[in-house]
Amino acid sequence: MERLQQLLRRGLAKTAPLWPEIELAYSWVHRAAHILNNEQGHDVLLIRQEYRGLLAEMAAGRSELGCLAGAVGHFRKVTKSYWGHLFTCYEHPAIPQTNNDLEQCFGSVRYAERRASGRKVAAPGLVVRGRVRLLAAVVSRTVPLGAAELAPRDLARWRELRTELAYRQEGRRRQLRFRRDPAAYLSQLEEHLLQTSLPA
Repeated sequence: MERLQQLLRRGLAKTAPLWPEIELAYSWVHRAAHILNNEQGHDVLLIRQEYRGLLAEMAAGRSELGCLAGAVGHFRKVTKSYWGHLFTCYEHPAIPQTNNDLEQCFGSVRYAERRASGRKVAAPGLVVRGRVRLLAAVVSRTVPLGAAELAPRDLARWRELRTELAYRQEGRRRQLRFRRDPAAYLSQLEEHLLQTSLPA
């Protein structure tokens, strides 16, 4: 224990000059999270104003951060890119503040796919048919489905969706053929191109 305490003291002594910069940067990030949590239920205009003030303070105090100045610059740049939609959830209460629930939903579907297929990476079918399979996986967990619910109600839309999925599947097949034998795939493509471009 004494040796461990010595190591900790030595580590803290060597990193002591960095702590004020870390504390300042952390205090800004903590304040940003506090403003966006909006636990007091402030109006969206007040939240925007507070957040703008924090960003201005970060810009003014950036020189005090030493090697962390770049991180603050990146934080401000990312915030600026999201600014147009950052406060939408305060204007429309039905929109959640975070996408954590959505991420958890996607994660549970990926977990179920891995359990069913044994794959550690996303199954090709999930990549190609993701919008259909994800929706089916989520709905089938919450609502018991019977034959009546599975029958398509809008046949034209169903056919359009099937065509779109078949097109994406064909794209994946072509990628696989190219990866297996690029030379043969390209020569076949060239031959087809010449046949269609030559006059009859």
